Amino acid sequence: MNYDFRFTNKITFGNGFGFLRIGYRSSIISFLSIFFFLFSFSSFSQVTSSIDSTKIKIGEQITYKIEVETSPSKLVVFPEGQTFMPLEMIDSYPVDTIKNKDKYNLIKKYGLTQFDSGAYTIPRQKIIVGDKTFFTDSLKVEVNNIAIDTTKQGLYDIKPIIEVKEIGSDWWKYLLYTLLALAIVGGLLYWFIWRKKPLTEAEQIALLPPYDRAKLALKKLDEANYLENEAIKDYYSELTFIIRKYLDEKVYDKALESTTDELINRLNLLKEGNQIDLSKEDIINLERILKRADLVKFAKSAPDIELAKFDRNTIDIEIDHVKEALPEPTEEEKLLDAKYKEELERRNKRKKIWLTVGICVFLLLATLTGFSIKYGFGYVKDTILGHDTKELLEGDWVTSDYGFPPITISTPKVLKRLETPLSDELKGKMKLTTFGLDKSKKFTLFVSNTTLAQAQDSIDINKGIEGSLKTLESKGARNILSHNEKFVTPNGAEGVKTTGTMQYPIEGTQNFVDGKYILLSFVANNQVIQQILMAWPQNDNYSDDMAERILNSVELKKAEE
Repeated sequence: MNYDFRFTNKITFGNGFGFLRIGYRSSIISFLSIFFFLFSFSSFSQVTSSIDSTKIKIGEQITYKIEVETSPSKLVVFPEGQTFMPLEMIDSYPVDTIKNKDKYNLIKKYGLTQFDSGAYTIPRQKIIVGDKTFFTDSLKVEVNNIAIDTTKQGLYDIKPIIEVKEIGSDWWKYLLYTLLALAIVGGLLYWFIWRKKPLTEAEQIALLPPYDRAKLALKKLDEANYLENEAIKDYYSELTFIIRKYLDEKVYDKALESTTDELINRLNLLKEGNQIDLSKEDIINLERILKRADLVKFAKSAPDIELAKFDRNTIDIEIDHVKEALPEPTEEEKLLDAKYKEELERRNKRKKIWLTVGICVFLLLATLTGFSIKYGFGYVKDTILGHDTKELLEGDWVTSDYGFPPITISTPKVLKRLETPLSDELKGKMKLTTFGLDKSKKFTLFVSNTTLAQAQDSIDINKGIEGSLKTLESKGARNILSHNEKFVTPNGAEGVKTTGTMQYPIEGTQNFVDGKYILLSFVANNQVIQQILMAWPQNDNYSDDMAERILNSVELKKAEE
């Protein structure tokens, strides 16, 4: 630290404890001694560290304590995160504050442990007090194995690995929603198409035989009060329609559209041909009433009400006579009628089936169209037909630590340790630990820690990158293009991100696929190279999203200063 002192004939220096006046001719050495003494006294800060035990058993916790004595106005920043490696921090306690006159004692405690036996050194810890930086002393800890008394408890073989069932995803929710939608659609189809609906009054009348229908129509004519309202024209129109309708259904199928003369001539011809056993008097009665109705409708004739009632009773009698005159249907006619009814039922059922199929197809196409508009046709197709990387992307992701120092990363599945053999030349010089994504056909993911046998003054990360690219070439990749750029993890660790394209062979064939890759490289403690490699085919949006998600999850211990 450099100080610039400028003296005048008289200097006054105050530190809260009084004033010291020093003449220009006083000894400069005496002045500087007093000045630095007062300066150090007024800005005094003291940092100490300690542990409650230097020997622990595997997994046992020790308490690491940092004490800072300083003035209240100064900001103190304690270490955070896994800065105690190779020991693991399992707890960080709140800061205790003790006031001592015009000073404060700040005490910060950490819970540390280690699960491997051996002698370890807790590295120096960085504490910032105001605008100054302090470092604690490194401390040694011995981690001992737990002694087992085999005379009291026998030794047993290691238990086999138990396969744990994977926690189910939310597939049952989608199944429930699908079943609910199908139930609603099925219910609507049943209610409006397949349900036997209660017949309306008009439908019930339509199902009656022609004779019963004609009799019921006469009864309703009496209830209509046409005669009381002197609506003679409406009365005769309804009355003649009833007899014409009955004759149309049972005798002559053009009775409704024929004139009175044409209908009477037809009845006479049927009588002469012995096709209907109707008397001459019945035909004359029908002719008289029909012609009177024509006069009422077209010539505005107005017979009295009693005559209208008489004509109504005559029609009632003639309906009975026509029924009696009709021949009984033959067995063949009855059979044809039954077949006609069966065919009618089949047509009805066929119509319902086609209507149901049409509605279901329409709803299916409408649903697919709606989802395609919202999510894209490719996404809908992959959802229905299935897609490897889409299933990985939308599955239950796992966040875990791999290697030492640990790399924290989120992946679609838990990475499995892979056996990576080293050449004879490299054996003894380094240790390689690799974890990979298992059973992935299209997306490749590796996490590796390369630990050198001896720490280096500096490690050239570019050589590590070159070595990884050469490994890709040895596996059959070709036309590898690369670009390096700085990469910073979410927790602030700096490394190199290598991106590019390549062509790699399809397993079991001579064909190559265009692909992308991302390689993350970090240096830890001048002894460890940490790398993450991802590779996937081009034009796979799910893999692009998966790689981005993995990149955003990477965290590792910052290199110590």
